[in-house]
Amino acid sequence: MLLFILGIGALVAGYLTYGRYVEKVIGPDDRETPARRKHDGVDFIVMPHWKNMLIQLLNIAGIGPVIGVILGIKFGSIAFLIIPVGNVIAGAVHDFIGGMMSIRCDGANLPCLIRQSLGKPYYRFFSCFMVFLLLLVVAVFINVPANLINMLVPSHNILWLAILLIFIYYIIATLFPVDKIIGNLYPLFGALLLFGTLAMFIVLIWEGNSNPALLIETAEFKAQHNTDPIIPMLFVTIACGIISGFHGTQSPIIARTMASEHHGRQAFYGMMIVEGVIAMIWAAAGLAIYNLFPALMKANAVSVLREIVTYFLGNGIGKITILSIVILAVTSGDTAMRSLRLSLAEMLDIDQKKVRNRVLLCLPLILVVAGLLIWSNHSAATFTQLWNYFAWGNQVLAASTLLAGTVWLHRQRKNLLIAAVPGAFMLFVVIVYILWISPAHGGPLGFGLSIGTSYLIGGIITAILTTWACFRR
Repeated sequence: MLLFILGIGALVAGYLTYGRYVEKVIGPDDRETPARRKHDGVDFIVMPHWKNMLIQLLNIAGIGPVIGVILGIKFGSIAFLIIPVGNVIAGAVHDFIGGMMSIRCDGANLPCLIRQSLGKPYYRFFSCFMVFLLLLVVAVFINVPANLINMLVPSHNILWLAILLIFIYYIIATLFPVDKIIGNLYPLFGALLLFGTLAMFIVLIWEGNSNPALLIETAEFKAQHNTDPIIPMLFVTIACGIISGFHGTQSPIIARTMASEHHGRQAFYGMMIVEGVIAMIWAAAGLAIYNLFPALMKANAVSVLREIVTYFLGNGIGKITILSIVILAVTSGDTAMRSLRLSLAEMLDIDQKKVRNRVLLCLPLILVVAGLLIWSNHSAATFTQLWNYFAWGNQVLAASTLLAGTVWLHRQRKNLLIAAVPGAFMLFVVIVYILWISPAHGGPLGFGLSIGTSYLIGGIITAILTTWACFRR
């Protein structure tokens, strides 16, 4: 219980202290924002600050801070320390720098920012990789909420109907102006999200006071906890809540709707802190349910989630809470598809003001996502593969964004260490993961090297690439 409460306190303190320092380094000013300078009524449009904050939160807080931490807490209560520290120093900085780079570059999407900072060769690799990742994100963020909706109606199998309806919503939200669908629906979605999360927090505090063993590592928990190396596996498993490269694809959406640069710390840094709080609450819920029912350590995360809400919240509030988690996934999936459209339009120089251009650009995306949905629902194993590639690909984006931020700060003669240090760490995590992981280690294809060898090679490559970024002009 103590680590849980202290972790949430550290997130709040980090926003008030380190968040202010990062803001001072970046130096937001009164220059005209892209929303005013490039207004087009579709993607560039001024929206209220409170609405931008809510949209950013729902954009970035996908299923990672719920499903990811339910899996990640299996590493033990150390997650209560790593989530707030990683969030404040790495994740929130990543989102803040990425968003401000976009604002300063006319609302440019992530591939364009990478090209300006890291050069054309890296840009070509990154663009292809990001498109691939966002396609996986859309497929994952259709699959998981559809399965959760199917759980709410146990007497009928409505999985494919739910998949179809969510996919149709994504297409509509991608094509329509940002203020028409996303801007109007997100306040309602946000209210449901906050209700479900607050309900779980209150119950955990109440239950934890009466039974302190719920939020510590019991002997039964320790006997089954995850023994994979924390670096890299914990940072790939949890991702959202600590740091997520996916957020870098979402921040430009808000960069195009902000009225003032001075809103940046609240909208970018602050909303990542809120996501960290959500992650802490669901990590605590995961630890509590594993302590109560150790056999669930072997169950899949969606089944564990169902047990959590049923046991702690009951049938009525539990269903509302599951609905709030559905919203987390859906409100990230729709903007993932929107970001995919915007990034491709920018790369291919296709004007998006005309509806016809938006539709033509989305048609091939719709076909590819449909294929991924059919494949990923073929079996549990295929969906696991989809999730694995999504998880580590997500952190490739995070490392790339922070390296780009390092170059951006260096060119302005500002303190580049705020981006270079977490960027180097995440680069190390990604490289070690690729070198170590293999089917023999319970993951996707990789080199399957020993963890010691992976650390050594990863450290050398990280040092070379980080040095290159720090001195690139």
